Amino acid sequence: MADKKKELKKAYLQNHPPMGIYQIRNLANGKVFVGSSPNLPGALNSNKFQLSAGSHRNKTLQREWSELGEDKFAFEILDELSAIEGAGKDYRPDLVVLEDFWLDKIKPYGDRGYNEKKKGTEERLKIIAQNRLSNE
Repeated sequence: MADKKKELKKAYLQNHPPMGIYQIRNLANGKVFVGSSPNLPGALNSNKFQLSAGSHRNKTLQREWSELGEDKFAFEILDELSAIEGAGKDYRPDLVVLEDFWLDKIKPYGDRGYNEKKKGTEERLKIIAQNRLSNE
């Protein structure tokens, strides 16, 4: 019985949920929101739930969802990342790189989408410096 339990636990830990990049596409105007997750089914369900509940973190996407309705949006997987190591591997850094690739490819900013452009290294360093000066 203990061996069976160990085998089941090992199998569970080795099975990774699908992970990768997804988009939420507005079918009325073509705008997209791009995101990444180590658990794609969970992320898609979570986004859909938040939008339906009126509590999504992206206010523009939320407003358009509320105005147009669920049937005007598609949830799509753009890319999947395969697990190549055991259960202890953290794939988030790989997902960040893959998400950056898709953000650069699609450019879902402004009139094209709901994402905000990420700040470059120089901009982030300036913000850190300003925060440190204001805390002194």
